[in-house]
Amino acid sequence: MPKKILLDSKKIHLILSRLVYELIENHKDFEDTVLIGLQPRGVYLFNQILKVFETSHPKINIKSGILDFTFFRDDFRRSEKTLSVNSTQINFALENKRIVLIDDVLFTGRSIKAAMSAIDSYGRPKSIELLVLVDRRFKREIPIEANYCGTKIDTFKGDKVKVVWDDKPINNKVFIES
Repeated sequence: MPKKILLDSKKIHLILSRLVYELIENHKDFEDTVLIGLQPRGVYLFNQILKVFETSHPKINIKSGILDFTFFRDDFRRSEKTLSVNSTQINFALENKRIVLIDDVLFTGRSIKAAMSAIDSYGRPKSIELLVLVDRRFKREIPIEANYCGTKIDTFKGDKVKVVWDDKPINNKVFIES
């Protein structure tokens, strides 16, 4: 399968900075905002977003958590393979908070739907927004749209979008396999 690089580390760095500025513009002091990284792959993007806040905007206090939504998936009992469960780290109520869910790739929308169902276990939020690095347009099965998006791409049936995060940011990249 040939690979085509969509985003290199330099473009990813610029996108992360832009996404953080968009969050600041819309959430100001983050007093009632919580950032939630979605397990498993969204946590990598979530950590990169938090690093940008720490280095470029250290005075902004970010409340954050990590959510595993495995048991809320609509294919939970249908899959023949065993689903692996990850940890959830939300040690506070989400009642009346503005939630920003963070995931790497938006494809069918099913994962985000499951994550929103899981959020209900922690209280009724004031609002839920979605931040993604890559939006695979035109493949949605559920009407879900990202509020914050790094890039939008069109893909063919069978294409796979992969996000590679490395300890060295210079090695981060997004590519598509046909």
